[in-house]
Amino acid sequence: QVELVESGGGLVQAGGSLRLSCAASGFRFSTYTTNWYRQAPGKEREWVAVIRSAGDKTNYADSVKGRFTISRDNSKNTVYLQMNSLKPEDTAVYLCNRLVNSFGVVYDYWGQGTQVTVSS
Repeated sequence: QVELVESGGGLVQAGGSLRLSCAASGFRFSTYTTNWYRQAPGKEREWVAVIRSAGDKTNYADSVKGRFTISRDNSKNTVYLQMNSLKPEDTAVYLCNRLVNSFGVVYDYWGQGTQVTVSS
């Protein structure tokens, strides 16, 4: 059974930093993409960043570009989101998502989320 567990959220002042982790277990695929999303109260879920399981390719939402960095440690089956220069508008539940396309079948896994609160 696949499980994604996010951690590292918390309360931080504006301008501060946090590093989120997304640890995967029970995952049998070697090729996948991992995304971070966030959802603030009363707002739609927003895509934040993506990284592939191999190579250096990453991509970011314009709202976080230059402040957030996504990375991975395949030996630990963990993806990180380093968040710097945090703003109050970054306050949200941050969710990890892993997507696999295996012979045309798409597998879509989600974690439970971790709360990030940025005070002004």
